[in-house]
Amino acid sequence: QGPLVESGGGSVQTGGSLRLSCAASGSTVDTYCMAWFRQAPGKEREGVAVIDSDGTTKYSDSVKGRFTLDQRNDQNVVYLHLNNLKPEDTATYSCAADQGLGYYCESRWRRFDFGYWGQGTQVTVSS
Repeated sequence: QGPLVESGGGSVQTGGSLRLSCAASGSTVDTYCMAWFRQAPGKEREGVAVIDSDGTTKYSDSVKGRFTLDQRNDQNVVYLHLNNLKPEDTATYSCAADQGLGYYCESRWRRFDFGYWGQGTQVTVSS
């Protein structure tokens, strides 16, 4: 997998929506375990969502029902749709990629064990 580039962050009010993009170069996104993480100032990194190479997704409890992954193989991009945003969603969001399927992909996500990371994009939600 090559460099990952995130985009789509911004500032919104509570209840707003954003779409984050993770564009990959090199291998196609559908052959890798792709994940999103976030980190707010003074807080630990948190796994947000993950999708493995067969399309299986998993979300953290804090975003389940509000965030949705969308893998577009033709564009070699993984989108993260953020809906019904809350102030506690404010953080720097980063995507990551590495090999892994099923249990191994989820295990990487839970251990933050990815070899390729993007530079991050800021999401700010105001009340």
